[in-house]
Amino acid sequence: MLTKNILDKPFGPAGTFAGILIFIVGLYASVMFSLNGLFLVLIGAFFGFTYTSTVIDFERKRVKFQNHLFGIIPYGQWLDIKPEMKLGLKRSNRTYSAYSQSNRTLDISEKDIRLILFDRNNKQLIPLEKYKTKESAIEGLKEYCKNLGLKGV
Repeated sequence: MLTKNILDKPFGPAGTFAGILIFIVGLYASVMFSLNGLFLVLIGAFFGFTYTSTVIDFERKRVKFQNHLFGIIPYGQWLDIKPEMKLGLKRSNRTYSAYSQSNRTLDISEKDIRLILFDRNNKQLIPLEKYKTKESAIEGLKEYCKNLGLKGV
């Protein structure tokens, strides 16, 4: 059974919004004026629709961290899960900053708890899933430990 967990947008909320806006303007320009607007469509699609995810194969005991370029082209490598690996929880506090022409900042903060795969030396390998609350993260950790046959940190 494969499970796919969507994690983040690499350009943040402001970059994603700007990319979607450029994509729409590029579509309008290419339809109404000339095909040069397709350049804007490509740039906007890249910034607006690119995201990261993790795919977990419970039957073969492997995981894959993927970047989805343009929202449709996945790439990444499978990592086999070994018995000495561990699962753990880690708080994540990501802050995205955007600056306007008048030098005003827009800071958007996202706080969550991530389920992380660790190697035997407790080095972080791959984030598997993100949770909003501590209770749901602990339940997810127990479920993943049971399904993958790993210990929790």
